[in-house]
Amino acid sequence: MTGSYVGKISWPGWMARDLVLIAVLGALGPASPSSRPSEQSPKNAQASYPSKSPAAASADQQAQSTKDRELARKIRRAVVTDKSLSIRAHNIKIIAKNGTVTLRGAVRSDQQKNAVTAKAIEFAGANNVKDEISVKRKG
Repeated sequence: MTGSYVGKISWPGWMARDLVLIAVLGALGPASPSSRPSEQSPKNAQASYPSKSPAAASADQQAQSTKDRELARKIRRAVVTDKSLSIRAHNIKIIAKNGTVTLRGAVRSDQQKNAVTAKAIEFAGANNVKDEISVKRKG
């Protein structure tokens, strides 16, 4: 049978057409989330910003010594495995440097703040924990 293939496209033809369509839609589609300005800032953004004090520890200052990494890991594991704590409490920044642990972030209650601080004290000792956790209640 000698017929034309008008209106019929082979499998590779469909694939080529789909790839062109995806490329065109990608070029004309909405901007990626990273290129758009943020429409709403998070409520606890202030707690995540570095302190004005030059001596304040930040997450990028986490010491790379084995002892400090292990100390931070133990505290993080104790905090995350405590299911009575909120996600906010699970996401507290834990920075260990030269055996001193800095806790930074925001939680919903004094009980959660005390629980996280107690876990850090358990591993680092009371004199080696700097508590910079703030309590931000809903409202």
